[in-house]
Amino acid sequence: MTEAIVYERIGDIAVLAAQNPPVNALGIDVRRGLLAGIERAEKEGAGAVLIYGEGRTYFAGADIREFGKPMEEPGLPDLCNRIEAAKLIVVSALHGTALGGGLEVALSSHYRIALPSAKMGLPEVHLGIIPGAGGTQRLPRVAGTEAALEMITTGRHVAAAEAFDKGVIDRIAEGNPREVGLAYTRELLEQNAPRRPVCDMPAPEPIDFDATYERVLARGRGQLSPAIAVRAVQAACEAPSFLDGVRQERELFMKLMESDQRQGLIHAFFSERAVSKLPELVDVSPRDVAAMGVIGGGTMGAGIATAALLAGLSVVLIERDEAASVAARERIEGNLRGALKRGKISQSQFDAILNETLKLATDYAALSQVDLVVEAVFEDMDVKRDVFAALDEHCKPGAILASNTSYLDINDIAAATSRPSDVIGLHFFSPAHVMKLLEVVVADQTAPDVVATGFALGKRLKKTSVRSGVCDGFIGNRIMNSYRKAADYMVLDGASPYQIDKVMTGFGFAMGPFAVADLAGLDIGWAARKRRAPTLDPRERVVHFSDMLCEGGDFGQKTGRGFYVYEEGKRGGTPNPQVAEYIERDQRDQGVTPQIFANDEVLRRYMCAMVNEAAKVVGEGIARRPLDVDMVLLFGYGFPRFWGGPLKWADLQGPDSILKDIRRYAKEDAFFWQPAPLLEQMVAEGRSFDDLNKEAR
Repeated sequence: MTEAIVYERIGDIAVLAAQNPPVNALGIDVRRGLLAGIERAEKEGAGAVLIYGEGRTYFAGADIREFGKPMEEPGLPDLCNRIEAAKLIVVSALHGTALGGGLEVALSSHYRIALPSAKMGLPEVHLGIIPGAGGTQRLPRVAGTEAALEMITTGRHVAAAEAFDKGVIDRIAEGNPREVGLAYTRELLEQNAPRRPVCDMPAPEPIDFDATYERVLARGRGQLSPAIAVRAVQAACEAPSFLDGVRQERELFMKLMESDQRQGLIHAFFSERAVSKLPELVDVSPRDVAAMGVIGGGTMGAGIATAALLAGLSVVLIERDEAASVAARERIEGNLRGALKRGKISQSQFDAILNETLKLATDYAALSQVDLVVEAVFEDMDVKRDVFAALDEHCKPGAILASNTSYLDINDIAAATSRPSDVIGLHFFSPAHVMKLLEVVVADQTAPDVVATGFALGKRLKKTSVRSGVCDGFIGNRIMNSYRKAADYMVLDGASPYQIDKVMTGFGFAMGPFAVADLAGLDIGWAARKRRAPTLDPRERVVHFSDMLCEGGDFGQKTGRGFYVYEEGKRGGTPNPQVAEYIERDQRDQGVTPQIFANDEVLRRYMCAMVNEAAKVVGEGIARRPLDVDMVLLFGYGFPRFWGGPLKWADLQGPDSILKDIRRYAKEDAFFWQPAPLLEQMVAEGRSFDDLNKEAR
């Protein structure tokens, strides 16, 4: 078995080479190897130690297999302190990524050199914690307070050139990290360079930490870890000594380790990696996809085409006529210009995509050689059946026929073809070239290799892909429909749309449900309500104030008025005074006496509705695992990542307390608040949603 740290003596230099593939994670064997190597080098009387990583990277961070477990000795804080206290010069040669604990090890070294391609950062805030091995104390001493705060509170990865400018590293050099590191270490020895512990450097300059704390907390919409990181950096500036600062950092680190937000972010971290790993696809190979067709060049179709083009696929886009084709091309060109501006593609790539890779046509015959086609036309079953009948006629055998429908039955769509096993739902979220979520909707007859191809395409397009079964709205829109109804019912019963929006942004959403409806277009929900109206159960409560807005031609941001009034050139909107009139009329018509809702009650009802419907979705097998629901809500609906998702939030609250409140609300409206059978079963058996995730592995 290969040692995690290989010790080698080259003249006066002791070389410690990390060999812990794939990313040289700082697990227990690596930590023990580094400690033993430092002690051996001192004992042998070496002049210097060089630390570097074999393979593709320096230390890329902690070992995720140790997350949530007690850290075995030596812990990383003690190891970093011991490296820094070494009696000889310690040099780190960085390549690949030096992240989290990896950068903390590098900062504990006395000198740092990096390859130009190296990146470094302290991304711990994304896991709900802060650097806990001296990172908040050492980085400000080498980079300054402001630069360190920006890196730590955002968790941003910094390229070598920027790191050099900030003082994080001492030199950049081309070559092999081992040879570059040896050359630099020899140079330091020849110059008789002194040890240079960061802990001995002067404390960094203080700033207005209270104002910075509030600003960072607001920017994170309530996420604690970036704001707590501000206090840790404050300790670097104000603590009586470096060791006092380290102790304060550790106290703050442990406080966050015990927080609900840390549990939520860790859940999100692991679930994001698990969500596309399906047991039924383990031995299934996807079909090859090089050429893709898109039907419809509106906002959604153009976004899907853009995502495919940026992923290197050739695209044939079908529109109804030449004028619509020109408009679709302009939308795609606008999307690509955004990618060009952000440095995602070069000018030559931009030109090649528009002139060679993208083709527009008005005849379905142009799709004869595509490997997969995505339909993104109007949300009407008759229209979609016509499209799929045409695809069935013109697409080659083995081509995958996918619908981007948001609500409609994929089985009914597949029935319009002679090859239902090739039909699948690929539900993108708008704008499709930006949003990360892709719902892969599996119909009754969808072939396994077609499902595998859907996930392979999602990965190529850099999406988080989630498997869904067939139902009205699939996972995300079905759940959204439920919690949006809860919001509507609260408004009918006396809450304000603006109170609900404020409560939900306070919880961590970027926007509240009524502001989101304005952004999406109120006409979309109006059309969906009219489609469902003939099938509504007579026991279901129906609100009308949203329909009143639409009947007056107010569809949200697209028309300048919805629940809010939007003025050109101004960010956001102001409450629309007509909304109160519509709500009062709806209340009078339905004989409702308004009541006052406390903010806590608004949040509880909204979240209980979300959790209850999500539990029904899991219980019915539409989502295979609770984590599937959590990832859909995180990546498609703006659910705050630091809560982990609605079902992780439910676990943190206690499923029993959620069920208790649902039963309380059921006394008011038994039809809407019917408890999910799965939730009742879980509470009876003392199980959690996390237990269900573990059982599904």
